[in-house]
Amino acid sequence: MTDVSRRSLIAAAGGVASGIAWKAGGARAAESPKGADILGPRNPSREAQEPFTLHPPQTDHGTMPNLKWSFADSHMRLEDGGWARQTTIRELPISKAMAGVNMRLKANAVREMHWHKEAEWAYMIKGRARITAIDPAGRTFADDVGEGDLWYFPSGIPHSIQGLESEIDGCEFLLVFDDGGFSEDSTFLISDWLAHTPRDVIAKNLGLPESALAGLPEKELYIFPGPKPGPLAEDRMGGAGPVPQKFSHRMLAQEPIRSRGGTVRITDSSVFPASATIAAALVELEPGALRELHWHPNGDEWQYYLSGQGRMTVFGSESKARTFDYRGGDVGYVPFAMGHYIENTGTEPLVFLEMFKSPRYADLSLRQWMALTPHALVQAHTRIDRASIDGLPTEKSPVLPG
Repeated sequence: MTDVSRRSLIAAAGGVASGIAWKAGGARAAESPKGADILGPRNPSREAQEPFTLHPPQTDHGTMPNLKWSFADSHMRLEDGGWARQTTIRELPISKAMAGVNMRLKANAVREMHWHKEAEWAYMIKGRARITAIDPAGRTFADDVGEGDLWYFPSGIPHSIQGLESEIDGCEFLLVFDDGGFSEDSTFLISDWLAHTPRDVIAKNLGLPESALAGLPEKELYIFPGPKPGPLAEDRMGGAGPVPQKFSHRMLAQEPIRSRGGTVRITDSSVFPASATIAAALVELEPGALRELHWHPNGDEWQYYLSGQGRMTVFGSESKARTFDYRGGDVGYVPFAMGHYIENTGTEPLVFLEMFKSPRYADLSLRQWMALTPHALVQAHTRIDRASIDGLPTEKSPVLPG
């Protein structure tokens, strides 16, 4: 956002608080005498960030839960070599199906060897990393991932992540887990386990003298500086052979669904077989373009905004609807089957991820539903003239131009 537009938005929010009617969303909302000025303490800069909370459009109605959280408001866990912050049910109570972690590793820093009760899906935001894992049959996996790449580790699969040298000194990525109650602090860490196991038992288990264990850490490492990794081929350990389904996927290499308003790349188990519990879409909207009015029949939607700015209104039945604005670094959430759209309200492309706790991606289009329902019936419901209804396209178009 430019300084000029930021000042304009702050002024607009201040005008609302002073009792001046304000047209939220431009001509979309009419002047309204409803409401009154705020007499108590105010936070104008915060009000400017959430104009639709202070002065919702007239189409908003009823009580809807909060469907937005910014990672900027999440606690930052700082470590020697990186950081982590999370958005879970504790930060965003509606987010029962999924949770997210934003993590940064400097070059050579390691997110130590660990596993989770939950499955882990990841999107590489910037930089490069090396990931490794083994499965219960002793089959191994190692790969180098870069911007736009994904990985997925099923629940219980032990793995590691190490930042590689890159133009940003390591990497930054988003992790998504298939349980909203997940906590990054509750992962099973190899250092933590060994620190809480008697040394003689460890020695017996590894077939080593206890003297060889003198350097074991006394507490968890979590994120720590590691040795510079060598060539990828050297870290492909062999074992019982490679895992049958790769744990990584090149999302940006997929041919997208293209339209005049932007692109959509859908990655689910049909193209990334290992990803058995999380499906995703990467959406890019041009300025003014619309992720069409739609809903999902197979689960809640967890969103992560990568860049740009956009607006979403969620329809929750019972005449309930609520509007939110989003920017890069924000998390959005749409409860199961609720209708919604996303509109690019900025001057740059709006790029975001949609994630679902499901092996397959599915959505239903309002426009396609109307086009494929007897048109006389649609006209009776909507009172739109018949010629306009007859002209509706029967093909789904997830992105519509502005």
